[in-house]
Amino acid sequence: MEFKPVVAEDKDIIEKYMKQVGSRSCDFSFASVYLWRGFYHMEYALCEGMIVFRSNEEQMSFSFPLGEGDPKPVIEEVLAYCKERKIRPVFHSISRGMEEYLQEHFPGQFDIEFDRDVADYIYETQALIELKGRKYHGKKNHINKFNKMYDWSYEEITPDNTKECLEMLARWKQQNCTPENLEKHAEICVSEASLKEREFLGLKGGLIRVNGDVAAFAVGEKITPDTFCVHIEKAFADIQGAYSVINQQFLIHEAADCTYVNREDDVGDPGLRKAKLSYHPAFLEEKGIAVYKEA
Repeated sequence: MEFKPVVAEDKDIIEKYMKQVGSRSCDFSFASVYLWRGFYHMEYALCEGMIVFRSNEEQMSFSFPLGEGDPKPVIEEVLAYCKERKIRPVFHSISRGMEEYLQEHFPGQFDIEFDRDVADYIYETQALIELKGRKYHGKKNHINKFNKMYDWSYEEITPDNTKECLEMLARWKQQNCTPENLEKHAEICVSEASLKEREFLGLKGGLIRVNGDVAAFAVGEKITPDTFCVHIEKAFADIQGAYSVINQQFLIHEAADCTYVNREDDVGDPGLRKAKLSYHPAFLEEKGIAVYKEA
């Protein structure tokens, strides 16, 4: 197997295989792989009509083969690749369906463990737009208070207002980032890239202005015919209700035709988990690690 870096020029090649997966996981989007390629040191290889990604972040790991081919010979190629290099084979972003495949075709050969911290939160789009019922009472109150306190408007992100979003992000970074938090800095870099390369990546964007200034923005894309994924969402915490409003307005304008919205994982952060659970997900898109047992 010959791995090569994920580069812009290979977008069409990579995207062809990823679109065949039909997964609601944010991991199987070209935009997600491309934006995070530096942090995770992502590379890819084509094999037997399928694509495999390799991550060199901390410990080398591989994606399950993606595409319409037979995964078994490709997995065997990965196992041989690792054996030749004395690397223990590890597969990341394993879904429940992939777990079943490994158990059926490689019985007893993998230890598979699912990680709650990286599970994607999947919501019913209309539930987040309408916020009906007692369980969303607090969210509606935040929005009503925002409506009373601020003169605001929603706009689609375009080349004309991208610079303002980048300036808002720079201010957000000053307020929220500490030098030692490398993952937060990586998140900022990804957010910047999502704005600068939004059109190339086919991403949708929306922003909220308060008194004429950008106070929040979001960036995302349709990852399956029925699922929209919000990759980036930023707002100033001192503007009460800004997060609630961009959450709702972005879906109204960009994702109303999708049954589900993926708002990605909580990375194990207690505050983020509480916030995501407060929106009452329909289900979690679980992801795990499959480690090949030593012979």
